[in-house]
Parts: sequence; C-alpha cells; structure tokens
Amino acid sequence: MAYRIEWQAKAIRQLAKLKDRRTQQRITQAVRAFGEGKPCDVRRLVNHRYTHRLRVGDWRVLMTLHEQEIRIAYIEEVKKRDERTY
Repeated sequence: MAYRIEWQAKAIRQLAKLKDRRTQQRITQAVRAFGEGKPCDVRRLVNHRYTHRLRVGDWRVLMTLHEQEIRIAYIEEVKKRDERTY
C-alpha cells in the first residue's frame, strides 16, 4: 500500500537547514520507504499532536497519517534520550 507524501512548509525549511546532505538524504529516503510500505522505525504516538514518528538516527520525523496520505509536519534532532523521548 503506497501513501501520497505531503511535506508541510515547516518540515521543508527544517530539512533545508540541515548542513549535512547525507542526513537530508537519509531522512527523505526513510520517508519515501515508509510511504512505499517498507518496514521502518515508525511508532504511533499517544496523546500527541502528531499521530506517528519516524526515527532516522538521531532525528525524528513527526507526521500525521490519513487514509492514503502522510503529512510530514516537523523534523527535530534528539540530543539526549530519556523517558520522555519519543
């Protein structure tokens, strides 16, 4: 099952700000793979504004899933992991 991927403006800006092009490529490839239905490190979020998160190394891609569409909303780096890290 393939999803249509829609990048929100904020996520596009955050991706463009990354200085490391390899990280940009890894994130876009992971999102594309998830959209194609390939196994990825995706978790459903509970009591959160976004419905799912995709982990790509130290980066988290926060998104909402609708019927046939993935909306990429936010990209952030996790520098320190603790019990509140998603």
